[in-house]
Amino acid sequence: MALQDQVRAAFTAGGVLERATEHFAPRSGQRDMALAVAQTIEDGGALVVEAGTGVGKTFAYLVPALLSGARVMVSTATKALQDQLFSRDVPRLVQALGLPVRTALLKGRGSYLCLHRMALARHEAGADRAAIRALARVEEWAQSTFTGDLAEIPGLDERSPIIPLVTSTRDNCLGSQCPKFKACHVNLARREALAADVVVVNHHLFFADLAVRESGMAELLPSVRVVIFDEAHQLNETGVQFLGQNLSTGQLLDFARDMLGAGLTLARGLVDWSALVGGVERCTRELRLVVGKQPPNARIRWKGAVPEGMDEAAWAKALGDLEAALATAMEGLATVSELAPDFVRLHERASLLGEHASAFTRSCAAGSVRWLDVGVQLRLVESPLDIAATVRKRLLGEGLPPSDNEVVELLRRQRSYIFTSATLGDDEQLSWFTQPCGLESAQVLHASSPFDYATQATVYVPRHLPQPKDAAHTLAVADLTAQAARRLGGRTMVLTTTLRALKTIGDDLRESLDGSGLSVLVQGSAPKRELVERFRQGADAQGQGGCVLVASASFWEGIDVPGDALQLVIIDKLPFPPPGDPLVEARAQKLEAEGRSPFNDYFVPEAAVSLKQGAGRLIRRETDCGILVVCDTRLVQMGYGKRLLAALPPMRRIFTREEFDSALDALKF
Repeated sequence: MALQDQVRAAFTAGGVLERATEHFAPRSGQRDMALAVAQTIEDGGALVVEAGTGVGKTFAYLVPALLSGARVMVSTATKALQDQLFSRDVPRLVQALGLPVRTALLKGRGSYLCLHRMALARHEAGADRAAIRALARVEEWAQSTFTGDLAEIPGLDERSPIIPLVTSTRDNCLGSQCPKFKACHVNLARREALAADVVVVNHHLFFADLAVRESGMAELLPSVRVVIFDEAHQLNETGVQFLGQNLSTGQLLDFARDMLGAGLTLARGLVDWSALVGGVERCTRELRLVVGKQPPNARIRWKGAVPEGMDEAAWAKALGDLEAALATAMEGLATVSELAPDFVRLHERASLLGEHASAFTRSCAAGSVRWLDVGVQLRLVESPLDIAATVRKRLLGEGLPPSDNEVVELLRRQRSYIFTSATLGDDEQLSWFTQPCGLESAQVLHASSPFDYATQATVYVPRHLPQPKDAAHTLAVADLTAQAARRLGGRTMVLTTTLRALKTIGDDLRESLDGSGLSVLVQGSAPKRELVERFRQGADAQGQGGCVLVASASFWEGIDVPGDALQLVIIDKLPFPPPGDPLVEARAQKLEAEGRSPFNDYFVPEAAVSLKQGAGRLIRRETDCGILVVCDTRLVQMGYGKRLLAALPPMRRIFTREEFDSALDALKF
């Protein structure tokens, strides 16, 4: 039976999916997507699918991929989605379809325990009691784990300072020279991936390995015939992080720490380790001091020889001194390189860091942009504007000469790429996604949501609020939120466009809702996973103890709170890209040079996609009901507002405060 016929049968009423999975119901959007995926797998090429919320895109791409019998790689946006795919979705379908499929999960190095570094971690932990307790938990778990995936350890905070001490990076991994190489969890995971029929990775790992051609994707990708990118809207921003180059004070201090630890443990007294380490640390501090005091999380333009506002002579001296300190470290490491592989790897790291420092003394590459990130650490960044050239060449094989290897050439011609997300643009060709990703020639499909948004959801733009640029706007949003949350009994999520608004609204709500019985959860006060879990618990059966969650950034997407726990989503402002960001500026200038409108072709589509992502938190199931409030009068007063409203699902609109209050009352238990 042809693949499309098998897929069609699987998604019909009474088919294998309905018999083998709970709550399955035939959906036209899901079936159309699955058939398009099947055709792309048969014919090769690239397919881009915007699958609205509720379509069931995971099954729509997994079923044809599994039935095809081809070797498949699935890349997701986060490690949490990876775990869900590998532990729940893929096994469920493999069992339902009765297929003999071998699956594997492959994450980045930072997700796996490094046995060698764990053995050295006691020295690094020092006298910190919390670090020693966390290390003891890791050591106990290490005796029984098979995968070495740190996600297995219950309650281990992903921000725990012990994690860098017991994991490796590309910089500090000893490779085949490591004394624990045979038992290495990273290598075990890679061997499993190379032998599997279906491999689940994430976008960060995909591009990190693609950029440096490590032994992961560089070996795996050539043997895979079907590559699926879920949550593909994050591909471009993830890719540009890895396809340029960067140098950070964090990298430099980590190198210094590792050099001191290895030196004192393996070659004490043979080299003046304190002097070598002190030299690198001093030059790192001097580089930071040249930058001076900056606003939190600032991005500083770097269009000329030095970043804006920097003294050219001081900047050049700081980078030159850093190169010299790294060269001195290399000399010291070379004298003990035969004692342990740790010193060989440290020598390589010093050399690479020196090369990066030297690269930032030269001109920025064509088609790229430079800037300084100033936060907890200082990062020197050079990034391409998009991933289009890399996708066309490295993935689609455009412009590459024919391969002498017949198998490689056959795979290249027949390989299929599926890119899917709930939000990929606001026009028919999904150009917001396809252009920066080099996929203008890909087939495009819109799979519509099965939700009845006109019945299930309402959108309200309060016209009485101050303009977004008004200083009173943020507190007005907080006041509206407090009144609505009291009326609704919590069940409210506030999404802000800036961290400043996050803090202001969070602080104001904590004060104004104190004693109301409502819990105010603010991003940053606890790990994301804990905040979302507490919010999902919502109110009790009597409607007491409801929650208000105030968040920004990553909470705009990937948060799934079905049911009554979330019935009101409030967005403070239209999510336009920050105009002063160097990468945003460079992209806008490129469009202007091409004779296009940066506002219409970049800023508005960016805002439309982000707005759709935020609005997508509201309705997650066919039985959900709720209200979306966009506290930005530009949505109804400016011409581009119609385009942004059109990008949203077709929700019922209300216009007055009285209608809003009535809609809130209709949602009460």
